[in-house]
Amino acid sequence: MRVLLVGGGGREHAIAEAIARSKREPQLYVAMSKKNPGIARLCKEFLLIKETDRAIVEFAVKNKIELAVIGPETPLAAGIPDALWDADIPVVGPRRLAAQIEFDKAWTRNFMKKYDIAGLPAFKVFRKGESGTDEYIDELGDVVIKPAGLTGGKGVKVMGDHFDIEGAKVYSREVLKNDDLVIEERLIGEEFTVQAFVDGSFLAFAPAVQDHKRAFDGDMGPNTGGMGSYNDAKDILPFMRESDYTGAKKIMGEAVMAIRKETGVPYQGILYGQFMATAKGISVIEFNARFGDPEAMNVIPLIENDFLDVCLAVVNGTLGKTKVTFKKQATVCKYAVPEGYPDDPVKDAVIEIGSAGDARVFYSSVYEKDGKVFTTGSRAIAVLGTADTIQDAAKIAQDGLSALKGRLYSRRDIGTEELIRKRIRHMEELRA
Repeated sequence: MRVLLVGGGGREHAIAEAIARSKREPQLYVAMSKKNPGIARLCKEFLLIKETDRAIVEFAVKNKIELAVIGPETPLAAGIPDALWDADIPVVGPRRLAAQIEFDKAWTRNFMKKYDIAGLPAFKVFRKGESGTDEYIDELGDVVIKPAGLTGGKGVKVMGDHFDIEGAKVYSREVLKNDDLVIEERLIGEEFTVQAFVDGSFLAFAPAVQDHKRAFDGDMGPNTGGMGSYNDAKDILPFMRESDYTGAKKIMGEAVMAIRKETGVPYQGILYGQFMATAKGISVIEFNARFGDPEAMNVIPLIENDFLDVCLAVVNGTLGKTKVTFKKQATVCKYAVPEGYPDDPVKDAVIEIGSAGDARVFYSSVYEKDGKVFTTGSRAIAVLGTADTIQDAAKIAQDGLSALKGRLYSRRDIGTEELIRKRIRHMEELRA
């Protein structure tokens, strides 16, 4: 079977491995912007190209591709799935109208309000060049500022973490010069993510995962694309209630149905729901139209089905007849990033990779030249530990990180008992 994968990061390396394991004897073709050495070893042919370039469709047609899988968000926003479907190539990745749920935060909040989808915080949308943000920030008092477009996980700013009330007003005015803006009430609680395969009407859910956006131990420092993530050996995380997970699944199901009603287009691909467990229940932070990175690395290796069987069920609308199951194991994923990341990262520095022991290594934003691997300035290498408990998985991941040599940094506290107890205590205090 001829399969095209679009994207060249850590998430796509995990997807490529899952495709390569398929019993369908796949021939893998990849379109990526830089040569990811982990992906390159798994594919028959790769094309180095901007991941939003329509020439990807010509590459797919020329190679008689039978199924395409989209990794990152930018090709979705650029309508690459639409162009592939038009060329009679089925795609795991929603068409552009459906993918708005990620790349236009203003559209998403108004959409949730229109269809009365649960978990909607107080919000207001401001269009580019509009005024009135100062007054709304004063009205809410404690806010999150979200540029409406894609920001790579780094554009959302939170009061108390990134600025005071005056700083929030200045940032809002700055964003409105170039983009629409959403101002929301700040939610207090613990974040968690639920990811699902979607065939247009049926959703197959993965276990909940928690990402760690802050650059440094103890949840300190600037926001990043994600420094690491973990899941437990069951569907929920230690600080969650079962009702948090069932509530998240219900919201995601309602969103999928409403997208078809609103756009006339079925949502086929991956839906990622990011939620906040609060004292009052769960709220929706955002939706993404693809697997998370790093959260993909937690759940994809746990899938017990043949990955391509699940992908075919997504594009054929038969997911309801396919029982998708995940191993009951805990995983911890930790990213090694260049020194100085995210504000002033070291670029073009050599990375040496030794034996990672029981851990799995996924190449992310690196490139290979003359047989050596170099940093690009973004997250470099993800290391995954898998075990029966979160703490054991964290130890495997930490041991695996020691196999990496170079000007790299990683958080040591992700998945540790101390940090998880802190999360549990936080939710117990809020819910009390």
